[in-house]
Amino acid sequence: MSLAGALQGAATDIVRITIAVPTYRRPDDLRATLPLLLDQARGTGDRYVTDVLVVDNDPGGSGAAVVAELPAPELRYVAEPTPGIAAVRNRAIDEAGGSNLLAFIDDDERPMAGWLDALVATWAATGAAAVSGTVLAEYDGELDPWIRAGDFFVRRRMPTGTEIDVAATNNLLLDLDQVRRFGVRFSAALGLGGGEDSLFTRTLARAGGRMFWCDESVVVDRVPVARMTRSWVLTRAWSHGNAAVLTELRLADGPWARSALRLRWSARGMVRVAGGSARWGWGGLVRSDRHRARGLRGLCRGAGMVGAACGVIFEEYARNGRRWRLSWRGVR
Repeated sequence: MSLAGALQGAATDIVRITIAVPTYRRPDDLRATLPLLLDQARGTGDRYVTDVLVVDNDPGGSGAAVVAELPAPELRYVAEPTPGIAAVRNRAIDEAGGSNLLAFIDDDERPMAGWLDALVATWAATGAAAVSGTVLAEYDGELDPWIRAGDFFVRRRMPTGTEIDVAATNNLLLDLDQVRRFGVRFSAALGLGGGEDSLFTRTLARAGGRMFWCDESVVVDRVPVARMTRSWVLTRAWSHGNAAVLTELRLADGPWARSALRLRWSARGMVRVAGGSARWGWGGLVRSDRHRARGLRGLCRGAGMVGAACGVIFEEYARNGRRWRLSWRGVR
């Protein structure tokens, strides 16, 4: 029986929760979000014991000084020397060894009131292996009308209790008892390029872990001016297309299946490139920012798919200056 199911018959059982905050050279964001997370940790009630864990991937330890400003028994800090978000998330799982639940939130996000309570309530009601919540964008400046027309920062929403098969990790609750039982970890090979969250949650779902949506669990994603540009949006579209195919290749069973997937995703990517180009051209004719913006994004996403199918891997968060590499295998 899952812990969530057991709790229904044992109201006095204590559930231990860790809120994990991966961070990399964002001390100002960390300084803004940690007090909010501590408030959430202290407000979970008598049945829950909650702590906040900062996992710093900066070799210089820039997050340590911020944590030192907030002496609190609920707050912990660790440094993870291996570069990449996958290593950081795996470290969070390991550090939460005594916890039943692990909630991930990014260092540049702000939890709204009731964020953690809503995640936990959905978990308790469903027995989920993972619960994913809502992310709303907040902009640091005036948004380009072209970007606004494309709805590039608008994330999905759905009714609470909807079952899902993939989720991002910027607002995610994990039942660690189930994660450990299924033996799921984050893939280090995708740690610098993105897609590690999709691979993790899809692997969890394939193993038998059920995942549900919680619409009332809301975090606000702060979008800095540097990301409010057309070049950033289109690069991210390429990256997402690339990561989507790399995820499929990692889930494939054997080299023949991967070869078939390469052919299939090359074709799908080319269709998306063609469709995006046509929509972009139509947008120019009818003077529609939305069609032009969405068309270019579709084109770039399709190009990223074709690139991954052909062995071109984009590592958006590479730290050695090389964001592109070629690997015909596409997996390690």
